[in-house]
Amino acid sequence: MERETSRPVVTVFRSRLREDAEANGYGELAARMEDRARAMPGFIDFKTFTAPDGERVSVIAFDTIAHQHVWRDDAEHRVAQRRGRDVFYSEYSISVCQELDWRSFQGE
Repeated sequence: MERETSRPVVTVFRSRLREDAEANGYGELAARMEDRARAMPGFIDFKTFTAPDGERVSVIAFDTIAHQHVWRDDAEHRVAQRRGRDVFYSEYSISVCQELDWRSFQGE
């Protein structure tokens, strides 16, 4: 039987920015945090999408829950999280999910 910790872990970060987030340095800090996540052990992928209504969704994947926890608990990331609550986000939610199944298709 496969151990649960060997399954990829996906963090879904849904958020809305405050109107002044960009003026307060959001873009620079967000780019720094993405670069930092990409350098973490077990990193798989990081993508961000913005819906027409302004909601943003970031999907961050790591190979194990242990590696996701290293990212979650990273000291610089923790400082950025506090700044996000204080300065950048009007709201957010975080879901951490372990992959149960995976399929892929690539057409021509």
